[in-house]
Amino acid sequence: MKVGITGHPGVGKTTLVKRVLAAVSLRAGGMITEEIRKCGFRVGFLLRDVVTGREGLLAHRHHCDGPKFGQYRLCLRDLEEIGAAAIERAVEEAELVVIDEVGPMELKSARFIAAVERALASEKHLLVTVHRASTHRLAYRIRHEVDHLIRLTQSNREEKIQEVIRLFSG
Repeated sequence: MKVGITGHPGVGKTTLVKRVLAAVSLRAGGMITEEIRKCGFRVGFLLRDVVTGREGLLAHRHHCDGPKFGQYRLCLRDLEEIGAAAIERAVEEAELVVIDEVGPMELKSARFIAAVERALASEKHLLVTVHRASTHRLAYRIRHEVDHLIRLTQSNREEKIQEVIRLFSG
């Protein structure tokens, strides 16, 4: 079962992933991305390996030295050594591969792209959040090749969380 989640920023895609992980009995691996907020302002994005809990930065206004992306600088080393590595390991060892998210920042890494392509081609269950409007070929593939593509909104979030839990519990 391969499930893609898309929707506007802040709609709850990462919340859905966390709730699904807490509710299903499948052995999961992969990565989650979360906002870093200071004094009510977003200053960056954190990466977390689902299995080990190891954290790093995807991007930050002040603490990364990679390519500039809007008001952020990317931390490609953390994306590859934590995020892509977690996906690669999940394809080998987990029952459910989690990728949150396939978006414009993550798609700057060739290793990340290759890891996501492996997960998409594998026989493993996949839960992936994907940028709603990215024209990158991989984002397009995900939106068109998963078994279920769910467009998350504020009004359907609770219903869709339960739907995804059922899909991976059945």
